Amino acid sequence: MIVLLIESAVLAAAAVCFLRWKAAARRREAQTWDSLVARLRSDWSARELTEHFLWREGLDATPDETWKRIRGAYGLWAMFQNAGVMVEMADYAARHCDTVDRELLETLRNDAIQIRICALTALARYVFSHVNAAINVNAYRAASMYTGMAARMTQLLQQSAGEILPDFVAAM
Repeated sequence: MIVLLIESAVLAAAAVCFLRWKAAARRREAQTWDSLVARLRSDWSARELTEHFLWREGLDATPDETWKRIRGAYGLWAMFQNAGVMVEMADYAARHCDTVDRELLETLRNDAIQIRICALTALARYVFSHVNAAINVNAYRAASMYTGMAARMTQLLQQSAGEILPDFVAAM
């Protein structure tokens, strides 16, 4: 009797997971470029981090300056959110264009994971202590990877979907 209940619970859980996965796939397919651009954090920009934001990797600041320029935890959270949206944008470009560089797409996905890990690590440290060198270094790493990801995203859109590049540049 208990085995039957456990089997039923596992089957029900699997069905719920499958249905959620299908719903997420349907939502992803129904997304438009404008809806993705609208999800980027318009109240925060990394333009202050480097002179050539979106066109070249690297930062023009020290870890201490970077913490101030990104506005601390606020900027870390914005980078965390925008990294996920940029991956969805890259996936959108891949679905709607045949000439997408798959290696560049994979690099963007890896960038997003690394940015999110660095941002969460810095935020967790920030919650439990005052701003210190370790937090500044994690924020610096996240910001550096973020500018690199933004530059690679610009490159991807230039190569594959030039008509939607102006919307991305304006939103960033």
